[in-house]
Amino acid sequence: MNTLLQQQCKQCKLSGIYEHYDRIAQESIQQQWSQEQFLQALLEEELLNRANNRYRRLLKRANFPTVKTVAQFDFSKAPHLDKQDILELHQCHFMDHHTNLLFVGAPGTGKSHLSLSIANEACRKGKTVAFYTAASLGNQLVEMQEEKLLNRFLQKLVKIELLVIDELGYVKLSNTTTQLLFQVFSNRYEKGSTLITTNLEFAQWSELFHDTRMTAAILDRLVHNSKIVVFQGDSYRLQMHKESEEL
Repeated sequence: MNTLLQQQCKQCKLSGIYEHYDRIAQESIQQQWSQEQFLQALLEEELLNRANNRYRRLLKRANFPTVKTVAQFDFSKAPHLDKQDILELHQCHFMDHHTNLLFVGAPGTGKSHLSLSIANEACRKGKTVAFYTAASLGNQLVEMQEEKLLNRFLQKLVKIELLVIDELGYVKLSNTTTQLLFQVFSNRYEKGSTLITTNLEFAQWSELFHDTRMTAAILDRLVHNSKIVVFQGDSYRLQMHKESEEL
């Protein structure tokens, strides 16, 4: 690529073409591509580069504790799950209809891994995602309220296409925190998808939210237009740990 073309690519922000032009040009010569094929290859590289850059930006904003993929999940350790059903969720079509996902089951059964892998796929598809544990989201809501920034933060959460709240029920929440979480669920109702992992059966949620009527209102908003996946059996995490020790 000559200097003028380099400058023009930079000016037009065509970093994909700029970085891969020489390789594609060499390949076009070897395979005797037409001008149209050469141009198409350049544009495909640019589009791929932009998609990858957007994925990296979305991944950073999502603030995942770690990146998980469904390929890393051993379904043989979780026979209670319908593999095809879980793979379908990774297509993220549920987000098109603002459907919620509720992963319910004992600790260590794969809920967090699969919630992270679904969220990761959502980022790959260009969707905005935010990840919080229930405790960290509660703390941030209280902090925003004290700093008089709550409304702005709530509006930010409404715009997120997939909000992941992990470990609901693992830490006892204050009355103030549960009231603020209710605002999150109420504001997002039918406006975006929420994925929740919890170790509590729905009958136990009133213990977490301290108020029967509030619990009923929260469940009504979350369960309506939702898919519930129950995680059963022995701890997936413990099984994987035991196998790694045996190697």
